[in-house]
Amino acid sequence: GHAAPSLSLSGDTEWGVGSLSAETMKINQDTVLRGKKVTLVPYTAAHVPRYHEWMQSEELQRLTASKPLSLEQEYEMQRSWRDDADKCTFIVLDSARWPGQAEENSMVGDVNLFLTNAEDPTVGEIEIMIAEPSCRGRGFGKEATLLMMAYGVRKLGITKFEAKIGQENEASICMFKKLHFKEVAVTSIFQEVMLRLDISDQERLWLLEQTNHVEEKSYAELKQPAGVLDT
Repeated sequence: GHAAPSLSLSGDTEWGVGSLSAETMKINQDTVLRGKKVTLVPYTAAHVPRYHEWMQSEELQRLTASKPLSLEQEYEMQRSWRDDADKCTFIVLDSARWPGQAEENSMVGDVNLFLTNAEDPTVGEIEIMIAEPSCRGRGFGKEATLLMMAYGVRKLGITKFEAKIGQENEASICMFKKLHFKEVAVTSIFQEVMLRLDISDQERLWLLEQTNHVEEKSYAELKQPAGVLDT
């Protein structure tokens, strides 16, 4: 689920360690990854109301193992995720709608990468949520996950991915298996399945092939309405 932000780095700031890795996580604050079906953009305050609306759904609370938050708490969460050195978050937009329509009307879900393994910074735990029911089963989650994985490998030095999924969420388990993940453990106490993928040279090539259509763009530039820069 959406774990509370860890404050593990706060003690290191006098050495500059904390600030350094916090900077690396803000690496995606101007990054747009444009695929065929989905476009990934940084999670900003503008996305919070829609996100908050999604998370009122009991089904999504169950699938993401999260508790409903107040709107104010959701804004705080967005800020902490943005500043958290261990977390990289993108909002998933429908490429057919954005750019063009308002972002909040184009949002379909989110994708997260947690770098929570203090012993091994090359491990990333990946999480995908397609919140819009009309967008499920259409390959949006698969492409968003591939985009995030390629980004993790290229930009964050990830060599191993993990995913923890509720046992009853068969669609998600099935999707990760299509992306070459293997089931490595079942935690009956949390009713969770743990899947894993080690990025060998072969997997890396496959991943880059799967995402060779992806364009990386500047969020600030794409958000500018035409003509604004001329005034």
